[in-house]
Amino acid sequence: MPTSKSNQVNRLLTEALWKIYHRPDGFSSLTEAKNLPWNEPAFSERMLREHLDESHGAATRIAAERAAQLEWLWAKLNLQTGRRVLDVTCGPGLYAVELARRGCRVVGVDFSPAAIAYARDLALSEGVAQHCTFIEQDVRCMDFDRVAFDVALFLYGQLAVFTKAEAQALLHHLALTLKPGGRLCVELLNQERVDKTRSEWWFTDDKGLWGDRPFLHLGERFWHEAEEMSVERYYIIQLEIGELTEISLSDQTYSIETMTGMMRQAGFNSVDIYPAWGRLPLYDADEWIVYVAQR
Repeated sequence: MPTSKSNQVNRLLTEALWKIYHRPDGFSSLTEAKNLPWNEPAFSERMLREHLDESHGAATRIAAERAAQLEWLWAKLNLQTGRRVLDVTCGPGLYAVELARRGCRVVGVDFSPAAIAYARDLALSEGVAQHCTFIEQDVRCMDFDRVAFDVALFLYGQLAVFTKAEAQALLHHLALTLKPGGRLCVELLNQERVDKTRSEWWFTDDKGLWGDRPFLHLGERFWHEAEEMSVERYYIIQLEIGELTEISLSDQTYSIETMTGMMRQAGFNSVDIYPAWGRLPLYDADEWIVYVAQR
């Protein structure tokens, strides 16, 4: 005979499925789109696990690809021993710590408590803690002194999770923090390569980004032509307890002309464009465009 607990779970599962069935068709407002809960402790721990998983490049790139990128960045950004670098959305510090090992002084900023804790431990274990400062903070709240850095990094498309107004404000602030002649490197998805078809998918697992117990993930993607924005909506059902979580997030895309204009408006004097990471041997290189803007 079913127990009261199993009856409650079944009721919650039924309610969750009906809620999904009656979900809106598309997005009624782009203001619904929110970023992932990076600063939620349990989620940040699971995301860190994905960052460190070398079996895929979905959260961060594998070591060999990072090494190729770092060589490229070192040359294109005129990095040298003693240069001051700001790593925006630094994650677990995999780039920041390597730059510190090469003699740079690095400040990394990220919203994830697990990632920042890992970055600090990594810097300590690599013997470069004195050259690294990691700050747990929403990057929209950064308040650094003017002309404090030689280089700023905004990698792996993270600028795209912000609205256009927020992105413009971030670019303006980064321009102010750079010394004259300083460089900003921004990696963004190539707008021409973004999947613009509406799609749905689902999967189940017993451990992953969405939890450490059996869950069902249902996802759908929409493209908003007027906003040049991809929006994804996720429904995650924790199968043992019937709990439903809804997450919506946006990926703002930019044409080369738009981003170049935004960088110039922010105070950068020149912008160089590198499709496909300048042909670096990355598995997804063709999906990206790298901008190097000089103050």
